[in-house]
Amino acid sequence: MGKDECKTMLDALNKVTACYRHLVIALGSTSDSQNLREELKKTRKKAQELAVANRTKLTALLKDKSISKDDRAEYERLWVLFTSSMELLEVDMKRSLEIGQDFPLKVPTRHLIQTGMTGSTTTVAARAMSVQNMKYEADANIDTVDLKELETEIAQVDQMMEEMEMKVQVAPWAVEAKQEAGAELKSTVSVGNSSVGVISICEEEPKETVDGETG
Repeated sequence: MGKDECKTMLDALNKVTACYRHLVIALGSTSDSQNLREELKKTRKKAQELAVANRTKLTALLKDKSISKDDRAEYERLWVLFTSSMELLEVDMKRSLEIGQDFPLKVPTRHLIQTGMTGSTTTVAARAMSVQNMKYEADANIDTVDLKELETEIAQVDQMMEEMEMKVQVAPWAVEAKQEAGAELKSTVSVGNSSVGVISICEEEPKETVDGETG
């Protein structure tokens, strides 16, 4: 039961961090807006909540000396996946800070760049956050207040990762993979009914060919 719960929690964290990365890509583009900045804020906070839950659960299990050798090996594998997800989250948070500083919304000093990203990003964030209607109140100080909060949160994530390394010493190179490459992405574990309440954002959409026909 412990392994299934850990996998579900880790799956939820991976989906939210993937959503956050998707939203960061739209920063500074023609899709950039106050709604996008608010979605980024809510998504990264959700990711941090899930990160704390994952850390607490996995740390307790890895410190339990009564677990079997096979169980420990599996928890160590999940720990490595967890730390990798945290590293990606930190990278994207730093990228969000840099772009947010370069492209402020209230008093723009640079024109938004043409990245090819168009339309609303609310649907993506709503899928990952399990929120059907995401509405935000205007915040005149979003450029300054949120960026300061983001700086603080980046420092907190960095500190959490340092504490993780001190409390649980798992060498990534010593952990053996149990599944084929990409198996985590193909997982059939459903998190829609879990307490986390996060659903997949990787729904496949029809692709268009060069001639405009649906493939």
